[in-house]
Amino acid sequence: MLSNWVESRTTVQTTVISLTIGLAALAGLALWTSLSMQRAARHLHELNEISDRWGLVVQNVDVADHALADHLRSGTPVMRQPVANAAGAAEESLRWLEDHGGTADVRAAVIVSDLYGDYSVLLRETVAAGDRGDTTTASQKADQAELTLVSLRKQLSTVVQLKRLETTDYLRSAEGQNGRLRFAAVLAFVVDLGLVGLCGVVLLGHRRQILRQAAKSEHEAMHDALTGLANRTLLVQRAQQAIGRSDRTGDPLGLFLIDLNRFKPINDTLGHAFGDRLLQLVANRLTAAVRDVDTVARLGGDEFAVLLPMVSSPANALVVAERVHRVLEEPFDLDGLSVDVGCSIGVAMYPADSADVHELLKHADIAMYAAKRARLGTSVYEPSLDVHNAAQLTVISDLRHAIDQAELVLHYQPKADARTGAVCGAEVLCRWQHPRLGLLGPDRFIPAAEETGLIEPLTRYVLDHALAQCHAWHLTGWDVPVSVNVGAQCLHDTTFPDQVAGLLARHGRPASALTLEITESAIIADPIRASDVLTKLRELGVRLSIDDFGTGYSSIAYLRTMPVHEMKIDRSFTTNMRTDASSGAITRSLLGLAQNLELEVVAEGVEDEETWSALAALGCDIVQGYCLSRPLPPDDFATWLRDRVLGELTAPTS
Repeated sequence: MLSNWVESRTTVQTTVISLTIGLAALAGLALWTSLSMQRAARHLHELNEISDRWGLVVQNVDVADHALADHLRSGTPVMRQPVANAAGAAEESLRWLEDHGGTADVRAAVIVSDLYGDYSVLLRETVAAGDRGDTTTASQKADQAELTLVSLRKQLSTVVQLKRLETTDYLRSAEGQNGRLRFAAVLAFVVDLGLVGLCGVVLLGHRRQILRQAAKSEHEAMHDALTGLANRTLLVQRAQQAIGRSDRTGDPLGLFLIDLNRFKPINDTLGHAFGDRLLQLVANRLTAAVRDVDTVARLGGDEFAVLLPMVSSPANALVVAERVHRVLEEPFDLDGLSVDVGCSIGVAMYPADSADVHELLKHADIAMYAAKRARLGTSVYEPSLDVHNAAQLTVISDLRHAIDQAELVLHYQPKADARTGAVCGAEVLCRWQHPRLGLLGPDRFIPAAEETGLIEPLTRYVLDHALAQCHAWHLTGWDVPVSVNVGAQCLHDTTFPDQVAGLLARHGRPASALTLEITESAIIADPIRASDVLTKLRELGVRLSIDDFGTGYSSIAYLRTMPVHEMKIDRSFTTNMRTDASSGAITRSLLGLAQNLELEVVAEGVEDEETWSALAALGCDIVQGYCLSRPLPPDDFATWLRDRVLGELTAPTS
């Protein structure tokens, strides 16, 4: 409790402010004492100067009295001159006192000046009578002078006594004031000394707090905030240390990179709070599955790593990897909900597979992606994996450049009304005109785009160029709606409808000229968010189509509530519907389902007129396939469209 009080911000601020005030007060007292002593010294100087002037007056009076006495005793003319010189000698001092003395000094100087003036006159008259030889008058004047002198002495004695008392009183007052100032200074010093001590305690407390905060910051810099596991920085640091020990002892070490297989749909569907708790449980299981000397780290997202120092052999490392895989394959129980996550593990060894920590991480990552692609669960790094990985990285790197440099080209496959044969639109199919590899189909780059997040800029690219081509055809007199495939990530992006609206406005095409084709898996991954995005797109006026229906999840329940306009039957059913009873039954069932849900049906893979006729007889609305045309570049599509007079070709009838 006391420690918390000492380290609190309020205590620090109060202590510092109090110490500042105390030091300022002590400095003020010192200054006030200095000024007070200066004033006292000045006043004492003034009192002494006034006292000296009164002393000089007394001295002049005494000199005059002694000169007169000497003159009367000797009776010689030579003794009259000192009397004459002494007469009026104190007048200058009395005038100074009247000009510079205090109020009491001025009043006393006036009274004394009058008596002294009379005394001086009598002295001069005594001297004058003696000069005339009138001894009787001189004697009378001398007697009068003595009588005046008595009054003058009494007055001067009173003044001198008062000045002494005044000086004494002032000294006593000054001493009292100085005593009080000394007491205040001592008190301020004691208080400031206490505040300095308190500041020292507070500073020590804050030093401890700073050290704790530094330790906490260092821990946070080296550990994952969510799980408490080591982060990438600490993993690399410990891996470097383990490599150093391995070089000295010859013991190999292993590194696992672990990626959870189904974490993203769980996180997106059940929420981030649920996903965070799941990651914490994964961390606990990983920690329990390895040794205390091993390091378990979270590298970010749903990717973990395990460092195994001093593992005796690659076989032992693989045993641990298999144990970790089994642990993570077991369901997780959260709030009564059982969740299967699963994982893919890549294993790399030092020094067998790698020369340093960065290569070790890279090779474990390559092995992990190999395990994920092949659904192996656990994969050990092999040099042959580098070839596939380098090719994959090249495709990803080149794809970014291809999008920026417009190397992707669009082909268009027409769609026709199953009953009339009239062209009613075209599906946009993306091709890559690679500068070295030639024209690449979507299977060569679409999976890589989906894995790396490039599918979103790729979709925007296709939409932009398809709508631009749609506008160009409109200017030549052909209004051909276009259908564009949309990846799952776009349906989980709440800004996607605004992006579509912006592209439509940019190219001046109505929303009805665009159909977006979505897959079942895109809906299943996050049905709530996908439904919100699809609803906004439908409100925009864009047509929505379920692509390849029946090949993925069983999403009939979602289909009933999704705001879509049409269903596309996959070519795997339509191509063989006349020769394979199962395909035919599925096709008929899907057509019946779509009709009950009031959806238009587009049949892909229509290769011949017999299949076309069969689909039309079953109530299919639109057909698409080689029976109508292969996918064509824009110019070839325009030529094909001009050669085909709309309405001349009708669907075959049975």
